[in-house]
Amino acid sequence: MDAQLAQLFDFLRFPSISTDPSCRDDVSACGQWLYEKFLSIGLNAQVHGTPGHPVIFARSRPVPNRATVLIYGHYDVQPADPLDLWTSPPFEPRLADGIITARGAADNKGQIMAHILGVEALLAAGGDLPVNVLFVVEGEEEIGSPNLAAFLTEHAAELKCDVVIISDSTMIGPGVPTLTYGLRGIGCIEVRVTGPAIDLHSGIYGGAVQNPITALARLLSTLHDSAGRIAVPGFCDAVEPMLDWERNAWASLPLNEARLLEITGAPALVGEPGYRPLERMWARPTMEINGIGGGYQGEGTKTVIPHSAFAKLTFRLVPRQTAAEAIAQVVEHLRKNVPRGVQVEIIEGHRGDPYITDPYSGFGKAAQRALTGTFQRPVAMIREGGSIPIVQSFKDILGVDTLLLGLALPDCRAHSPNENFPVANFEAGIHLNQALLKEIGKMQ
Repeated sequence: MDAQLAQLFDFLRFPSISTDPSCRDDVSACGQWLYEKFLSIGLNAQVHGTPGHPVIFARSRPVPNRATVLIYGHYDVQPADPLDLWTSPPFEPRLADGIITARGAADNKGQIMAHILGVEALLAAGGDLPVNVLFVVEGEEEIGSPNLAAFLTEHAAELKCDVVIISDSTMIGPGVPTLTYGLRGIGCIEVRVTGPAIDLHSGIYGGAVQNPITALARLLSTLHDSAGRIAVPGFCDAVEPMLDWERNAWASLPLNEARLLEITGAPALVGEPGYRPLERMWARPTMEINGIGGGYQGEGTKTVIPHSAFAKLTFRLVPRQTAAEAIAQVVEHLRKNVPRGVQVEIIEGHRGDPYITDPYSGFGKAAQRALTGTFQRPVAMIREGGSIPIVQSFKDILGVDTLLLGLALPDCRAHSPNENFPVANFEAGIHLNQALLKEIGKMQ
């Protein structure tokens, strides 16, 4: 693994933070490195510019009458903040006790590199592949893939394929092969509340002027009832109920309540009544406040009624919901409940619809065989609580389903300090890629 790990470490050293304008050159340099890697293993590669960061497209020599598999990943990463919580510099990969620690190790550089090296190994062993392979690796996934749908539409003929493979999700536990057949969608908004024209003395004006922070707190409190259920009218009307086999299968998984408490460090698990934790995470919608601010933030006391306050919200969505409708419902609800004495501005952010497919389709069964052969254990069939908005775009634009084969662990700390990825999972991912391509090749 030494040479393969060295390549992954080179990949991880790029601070390819797509949301940070100061890292734009680093994102481009990372894409260029990836382009050269594809060329080095014998694939035809291209760098496609977008209004944002480039898409790297690579393909094997096309052979008629073979299945075509599109492998998707992303080379951009989340910001590393807060830096003081990292045990080692985030863009200087560290290997200790079989664990790689670096920003992007799990999300998504380690996982997509496993697929690249799997294809490289097949080509090196026989000079050929059992299927035609396309790679699409973008630099904007962490900001909602704003330009990828346009890329797919423009290049739909070149991207014609039979199935998409993505490893950008998690395994249910160490050594447990996992096939994810559903993803929650997402909708994002920011709520800005303004009151007086300037910060006011809270003693002189308190009791006569509405406090924007108080108003914001009251407004946000209307999103849920006292039991924790979403209280926005119509928001859950389209939600598709879980199937009996899903509830039974998930109840037997090792990711139980005790393990969730261990991973999260939370004192207790809470949520919508009538559902187990995994059911709430994978098959129920949520409404979360991701950030909130306003007023004085320094030490001690400053007696002001602040001029403004804000909150950032995201909604996770499940099958039959759409991001557009969900955002519209929340916006309408908030506007109807604005307290007197303030004005509210609502800014919509990125969005993506939920995705679900049949895990027992022909490709789903091929994935299960490859997973079982690689890990020598029964396959866990799950949905994922997170969102990969582009998955539904693959379905809408290219007309194909996606196999989601997670290689990260639930405690990989994606988006947090000390993001990590086991070497064992990286190596297994290389073997899984080869096994899956061979299984799909047998289907023809």
